[in-house]
Amino acid sequence: GVGMVFQHFSLFEALSVAENVALGLNKDAVSKDLDKQIVEVSEAYGLPLDPKRLIDSLSVGERQRVEVVRCLLQNPRLLIMDEPTSVLTPQEVEILFETLRKLSSEGCSILYISHKLEEIRTLCDRATVLRGGKVVADCDPRQETAKSLAELMIGTSLSFPEPHAAKLGDERLVVKGLSVKSPDPFGTDLRDISFCVCAGEILGIAGVAGNGQVELMEVLTGEKTTGNDAVLIDNAPVGRENTTTRRRRGMCSVPEERLGHGAVPEMSLWENTILSARTRLGMERNGFLNLGIAHDFANGIVQKFNVKTPGIEHEARSLSGGDLQKFIVGREILQTPTVLVILQPTWGVDAAAAADIHRALQELAKGGAAILVISQDLDELMAISINFAVISEGRLSESRPTGSMSVEEIGLLMGGVHSSVGKKGAA
Repeated sequence: GVGMVFQHFSLFEALSVAENVALGLNKDAVSKDLDKQIVEVSEAYGLPLDPKRLIDSLSVGERQRVEVVRCLLQNPRLLIMDEPTSVLTPQEVEILFETLRKLSSEGCSILYISHKLEEIRTLCDRATVLRGGKVVADCDPRQETAKSLAELMIGTSLSFPEPHAAKLGDERLVVKGLSVKSPDPFGTDLRDISFCVCAGEILGIAGVAGNGQVELMEVLTGEKTTGNDAVLIDNAPVGRENTTTRRRRGMCSVPEERLGHGAVPEMSLWENTILSARTRLGMERNGFLNLGIAHDFANGIVQKFNVKTPGIEHEARSLSGGDLQKFIVGREILQTPTVLVILQPTWGVDAAAAADIHRALQELAKGGAAILVISQDLDELMAISINFAVISEGRLSESRPTGSMSVEEIGLLMGGVHSSVGKKGAA
């Protein structure tokens, strides 16, 4: 009687909708009329699906429908959902909420796990707040504000950074006509992407997961090279240059995956600083490492970003996800880059840590850095970005002032409605 929809889907992309649904059902529950059952259930709950379509051909929102329908065919009395809206457009979120309300009215209990506090307030009848693995509060979320819920989560008062007044300088990061074919058969090709980020600017790029964010990040940071003139840092073409060379020119970056990409799990915190900071901070000379600089830098990150750790000699994997994220973000910001590219900056961190990271990004921008933030969190981007664009199916919309875009318009762009696929300032 328990159905579960996880944050990361458990679907086989080479199989059809019906085949994936069958894999999640008990042997006795799989009938010859499974296709008909899928159609009937999916339409009854406002989640239409074609049982014969391959998972590979579905959008992320449609893939989540497969997970939900698979649960519904088991007639669950309890449905558990973990961060269900992290990969959905605003319009898809509303469809999901209507489905959950219908299920609730039919007597199904729903356990909804999310860090998006406004969603909790909108959807839930009751909220339980966890902190440090313990229950610290039980409340009616409709009687709380997002701020009061966040303060219950962190156990202290919370202040959000104020939007900073933009004083834009020269173009620092310029991308012109970037088109790259993904080597991954399930990846996303980048299609004629053009934009620029000026000194003092935070440009936010939103999009549903799997629409080219990772591929764009890899090209910008030098993990994958492209035409030399497709990417420029301070007017210097760097498209063919590797990551180390781009760091020398002033670019730092924070990847989405913390362990394995942002940090080596088995290495200590101070050793992990060497991976990205040795070039800009002069930790290496004549083939020898200056360990004193590495230790001082690691201690500075821990103090500045309030990273909870017994010491910098401890392995990266010993930190919580939120503390490791703060350490990695701090490692890049404290190198005072002229260009910072960051993917999912506050993924998996609490509200207080997210506010600290946002404040640090704004301070860096005030100092003249050009910052590109790629995130699935619309609230985050709306709060810190000066200008805003949307990536969908490997194409980028024209960037516009953040305040000029409605959530509905952003949702349509995230869903693939490219009324204006533009090029902002990339001449």
